[in-house]
Amino acid sequence: SAVGRGPEVPFRSEAYRISAIARGKELRLTLSELAPTAATPPQDLVFRFGMSGSFRLCPAAELPRHAHLRFLTRESPPRALCFVDPRRFGSWRLGDAWQPERGPCVVSEYQAFRGNVLKNLDDRAFDKPICEVLLNQKYFNGIGNYLRAEILYRLKIPPFEKARTVLEALKDQEQERRKKDPSLTLSKKVKLRQENPDLLELCHTVPMEVIMAEKQLLDPEHPDNYAAFKNWLQCYLVPGMSSLRDRSGRTIWFQGEPGPMAPKGQRPHKMPRKKSPQLKADPEAPTPKVSPRASKQRRRAAANPPKSEEKEEEKEEEADRPRKGRARGRRKATAAPALPEPEVPLSVRRSRRTSARRGKGAAPAV
Repeated sequence: SAVGRGPEVPFRSEAYRISAIARGKELRLTLSELAPTAATPPQDLVFRFGMSGSFRLCPAAELPRHAHLRFLTRESPPRALCFVDPRRFGSWRLGDAWQPERGPCVVSEYQAFRGNVLKNLDDRAFDKPICEVLLNQKYFNGIGNYLRAEILYRLKIPPFEKARTVLEALKDQEQERRKKDPSLTLSKKVKLRQENPDLLELCHTVPMEVIMAEKQLLDPEHPDNYAAFKNWLQCYLVPGMSSLRDRSGRTIWFQGEPGPMAPKGQRPHKMPRKKSPQLKADPEAPTPKVSPRASKQRRRAAANPPKSEEKEEEKEEEADRPRKGRARGRRKATAAPALPEPEVPLSVRRSRRTSARRGKGAAPAV
């Protein structure tokens, strides 16, 4: 697009294929001609998505906003595969090289990822809290903000515990496991890990949950995709959980104590729990009556009611609304219907004596 910040793609072909492979938080697209005798060499593009980047396949006549790169089809009507990035934190570059500072992928290169972490625990990077280290793509390539919260929550690890303390314990546990029973079969090892996964294993399995349920959680054409994703979350943005900003300014969600390395001067912010509706708490309870306020809002949403109806509804609301200092008067008024006052002569109404009788609630003199 005219406002796209990425480089021009020097690939031209009448018929070509787009293939993709992911590694951590990067995606590599390969454009290759379909003709076997093609003279144009394949073109590779490596994408970073930032916070809002994604790909969408849509009609070419209905391009979404912020579609910064488009691949058009020749069908009728044509469609477009678009790289959409509203915040423009994402990017693409030419070539097939992954970023050199990124470590092995937590999903596709699990064993290499695990070994890369455990053999480098002397690195000063692990002096930081575990929640901050989980965002370090040199060691945790593919873990982002919501994933770190979900992983730490499942293991009940305080987010501001020292990373080296947490990970060295895993190293010791792994060595003890080998010493106790070196003859364990692969299937038994897998079963033990599934029953008692450690932090590095969850860095692999939790993202895999999202990938395996991609159609329900991430499909942009699914009407309830975000609702399904919210239901999958156990900690991140969940009511009742606490949050703090780490030293890089990112918000970490957690439950319980933050840990010994929590930033000083901050108090955890707790997300308020939603009030559960009556029907959920008591399924056998009768259907609650619609209050005058709710019925008034419904009528206003459908159409503007006449002023007379609005006034009647306002009176009903005032009757239902408690007011201080008027309870006794309201009970007197509702105990029995008020009788019409008899007409009082002018001379009597001006009398102080008659006024005093009225103040005491006595019947006026006629």
